[in-house]
Amino acid sequence: MTASCTVSSHVLYAVEGRPAEGVRITLFKWEGDGFTAVASALTDADGRVSGWETGPGPHKLRFDTGEWFAGIDVATFYPEVEISFTAAEGHSHVPLLLSPFAYSTYRGS
Repeated sequence: MTASCTVSSHVLYAVEGRPAEGVRITLFKWEGDGFTAVASALTDADGRVSGWETGPGPHKLRFDTGEWFAGIDVATFYPEVEISFTAAEGHSHVPLLLSPFAYSTYRGS
């Protein structure tokens, strides 16, 4: 039986200290010869996407930040942010703290 895990994310707009609602996030999984998109969703009113089921191994999240910033009429240096990580059995949470000219991430719980 293949081990399973779940992936979630939370995007915070650090300039205003609020959740970033409506950011498109795409989950990719390594499939032997490259990454394949396996899920995509918009962050909810609390800036969250949760419950993506996948298997352990290399993954990445792509955050469509340029589209989101355009929607709030703010210029940004980053049209997208990609975060690569290795999902382990269980749960992996990958938050993104976002501003127009900087971002930060960490392994969440």
